Amino acid sequence: MTLTSKQRAALRGAANTIDPVFQIGKGEIGPSLITAVGDCLAARELIKLKVLDNSEYTARQAADLLAEATGAACVQVIGRKFVLFLPKEKDSAFAALLAAAK
Repeated sequence: MTLTSKQRAALRGAANTIDPVFQIGKGEIGPSLITAVGDCLAARELIKLKVLDNSEYTARQAADLLAEATGAACVQVIGRKFVLFLPKEKDSAFAALLAAAK
């Protein structure tokens, strides 16, 4: 999924108040984490994740890996945190936000 810069900016603003729902630590990003992130994206559409200091991944590496595995778009990577977005097929909570930001 590709987003325009205006859409990414609108989603960054919406993600500003969200707390991270997953932490990526020492273990690798395996099928169980990918499934859990996919389920969370299906329910929430926009999620924030945090990469711990002891992780073998950088935030960019983890974001790219999870975005590719789940089909989501990486909205933002800042410091040790990143934001992923995967819109619902119908009844998306962010449809109006994305339409206004085209």
